[in-house]
Order: sequence, then C-alpha cells, then structure tokens
Amino acid sequence: MQMRNKLKWKIFFILVCMGLAVWQMYPLSKLKLGLDLQGGMHLVLSVDGDKAVENTVTQRIKYIEAALNKKKIKDFEIARPSSNEVRVKVPQDNVEIVRGIIKDEGDWEEIKLKAKDTLQYHFSSKAGKRIKEYAIEQALETIRNRVDEFGVSEPSIQRQGKDKIIVQLAGIKDPDRAKDLIGRTALLEFRLANDSPLELKKALAGGQVPQYELMYKEEEEEKEPEPLLIRKKAELTGANLVDAYVGFNSMGQALVHIKFDRKGAAIFAKVTGENVKRRLAIVLDGKVYSAPVIRDRIPQGQAIIEGRFTHDEAKDLAVVLRAGALPAPVVIEEERIVGPSLGQDSIDRGIWAGALAGILVMGFMALYYLRSGLIANFALILNIIIMLGIFSALDVTITLPGIAGIILTIGMAVDANILIFERIREEHLKGKPVRLSISSGFQRAIRTILDSNITTLIAGIILFKFGTGPIRGFAVTLSVGILVNLFTAVFVSRVFFELIYSNPKIQKLSI
Repeated sequence: MQMRNKLKWKIFFILVCMGLAVWQMYPLSKLKLGLDLQGGMHLVLSVDGDKAVENTVTQRIKYIEAALNKKKIKDFEIARPSSNEVRVKVPQDNVEIVRGIIKDEGDWEEIKLKAKDTLQYHFSSKAGKRIKEYAIEQALETIRNRVDEFGVSEPSIQRQGKDKIIVQLAGIKDPDRAKDLIGRTALLEFRLANDSPLELKKALAGGQVPQYELMYKEEEEEKEPEPLLIRKKAELTGANLVDAYVGFNSMGQALVHIKFDRKGAAIFAKVTGENVKRRLAIVLDGKVYSAPVIRDRIPQGQAIIEGRFTHDEAKDLAVVLRAGALPAPVVIEEERIVGPSLGQDSIDRGIWAGALAGILVMGFMALYYLRSGLIANFALILNIIIMLGIFSALDVTITLPGIAGIILTIGMAVDANILIFERIREEHLKGKPVRLSISSGFQRAIRTILDSNITTLIAGIILFKFGTGPIRGFAVTLSVGILVNLFTAVFVSRVFFELIYSNPKIQKLSI
C-alpha cells in the first residue's frame, strides 16, 4: 500500500512538471529566436584606440595650459610635435614650475633637450595601453546601453580579441538606422561663437583667428550653410548630461530637450550669465546643429537641440545622448545581413531534421524493445516538452546550433534508455523476477549513464564559459538537454516501469 502511494506521488510530480512545461512553452511563438533563425544584422566593430589616446593627450595639454594660466606664467608657447607629444617653451626661470605641473598631470615621460627654456614630453606607452583598454570597455558599455534603449530584443554584444566588438541584432527592421545609432560618437559640446564680422571675414579669406575655427551650420535645403567662428575649447560637454528626450516646437518639428546634472547646470548658468547676447553653438560630432543667441542667464541647466530632425532621428539622438559618447570612433569592419527568409528556411530544415530523427528513433525503439520502447518514447516526448518549457521560462535564445544541441540530446536520451533496457534484459535472462530485473537493471545502468552525461555536461559548461555566440547557444541547449535526460531516463522511465509491472501476475518482460 505504501509503495502504491509513493508511486501515485511520483506520477503526480511528473504530471505537474509536464503541465508547467506546457504552460511555459505555449504558444511556441514565445520562444526567442536568434539572428540565424529570424534574420537580422551582424556587425564587427573596431575601436580606434589610437584616437582615444590622442583625445586624452589633447585634454591633458588643455589642463597644462590652464595650469600655466592659473600660475600666471606669461610668454609661454605650447606646441605638439606629434600626436602623443607636447613641447612647452617658457622663460628659463619658470622651467621648474612647468616641470612640476606636467609631473603632477602624470603619464608623461620627459625627452631631454639641449635648449634650457624648452621642455618636451612623450605620453607613456603604459598609459596608452591603459587608455586603449578603457576605451574598449567603455565603448562596449555605451553600445550596449544604446542598443537596449533602441529596443532590440535579445541583442548579443561582446568583445572579441583586443579591439573588436561583435554586435548581433536579431529581427532588426532598419539596419541603416541601427548602424547610425551604434557608430555615432555622440560627442556633445557647447561652444561660444565669435560675433566679430571682421574676424569672420578674415577666417573666410583663409586667415587664422586664435582660439577659433571656421564651421558651418546647416540650414534649410534652399539656404546656404551659415559660416560661424566657433571657439575650439568647449565650455560644457555631454559628460554632465543626465537626460535627453524628444519634443516638438510650435511648428510641429521634432527637437531634443537635454538636462544637465547639478555641476553641469552650474557651468551652464555661469556661461550663459557671462555671455548674454553672444551666440552659443551646440556642436555634435563636429557638426553645428544650432547656434542661438543667449537672451538671459539659464539657471535650470536645460537646453534644446534643434535641427531638421524626423521623429526617429530625434529619438535616436536622445538615445545616444542618454547612453553617453563613445570614447573613440568605431569603424564597421564587417557587416552581414541575414534575411528572414533564410532564417525561416533554417527553422524549417531544423524542424524537419528533428522530426525525422524523432520518428526514426521512436520507430526503432517501439519495434526493437516493444512495450518498453513505448515507455522510452513517452519519456522522449516528455523530454522535448520540458526542454522547450525551460527555454521559454529562462528566455533562452534559440539558434541553429542550439537546434543541433536539441537533436543531439534526443540521441543521448535514447542512448540512456538503451543502456537501461539492455541491463534489465540481462537480469531477466538470468532468471530473475520481473520487478527485481527492473530494479537491478536501473541500478547497474545508473553509474554508466551518470558518467557519460556528467562528462558531456562539463564539456557543455566549458563551451558556455569560453565560447561566443552560436557556440554558447549550442552549449545551453546541450546542457539543459542533459539535465532533462537524467530526469526522464532515470526517474520517469522507472516510474512507468513500476506502474506497468506493479501487477505480480506479470511474469514476463516486454523488452
């Protein structure tokens, strides 16, 4: 009686597992498909680490210049012999002060010169390597934030090698828009404009205006771009930005509202308060979007970027501004577009391969092992249902290698049942009673099954840990399949053997 109660509880547990799996997997459209199955875009990006170092050196030179001005050192000249070098010429009695300032900045290595009034430094290679590594990590995080806000389901963004980033976007419908969103540097700067007509005329004639550069603000299609003298040094950057969102002006044109943090708001208030009636250019990636006249001090730390934006363009600009600027330009080295039709063809072939494998295996089991083969077939069906339920519950993305992993586990599930059946048959041929043969057969087979499945599981975990993309997809389905196999082959099959052969009158095994 106690044995029958235990058997009922085991059957109830199996039915609960099956019900939960069906509930999780229904409808099958809930399963998330990877790039190779539903189509999408595959990009290989290269981060320009040298440019990141160059940008850092530019910032460091600005700090040195600011420090020299703060120390009230006059008659100094700063030059840049190469992208990673700085040369400072000062009155001889100020040389040690300059040397101390540069030493405090760190990461500089002095180049000995004969001239006693000139110091020259090279940015250290160790610091360069550190900045390149940081640039890769920051670019990875920035791109991930942009893609997440763009709304792509289950993107794959990972590092490859020293300076490569792999981006896979499944189900993407506008590849050009996605590329622009990912690759845009999004360096936002607020720079003052020089309103002197004479100096603007000089710049247009090819002359140089100290601390300013000639830039053009794009106008409507029928108008010529407006020339502007823009200060080289930014008064404020997007580093202090905390929010960006889309809005509309009175004409219904899209624009982007931006908001700064407390520090940025204080700087913005100071700049606008000290430069009333001057133009302040809003520059994004070296392009002037707008250059409004400052009418009054703006204390709230809010601004508006206007341009000839569509709603999608304004939305994407807000996304990249919220996600932050890339530390260095990224270059698309490889681009592959997988069409939905190709993905659907892969799905169809995978389903046919799985169905054909299942039919052949189940047919063999039923013909060769008779009633016991039917038990194995039921366990196999339950195996597939539970696997799909787990994939849905864990939001696992199914790829083509993942389907291969599922098909492989079907074979492994049958292999475990064959081991058990052969052991049971051997025990029964020795003259043991039916129930004792079943018990002995399972006990003898369990060690072999555990050994083979656990070693394969370890291989699957290693593939997941060190593999990338499709390899990890294969590892996930393989590992989940192995765990489910152990449950169905060792537990479920035995429960049904005990149920069918619980009647003591049955003296012969159908195996």
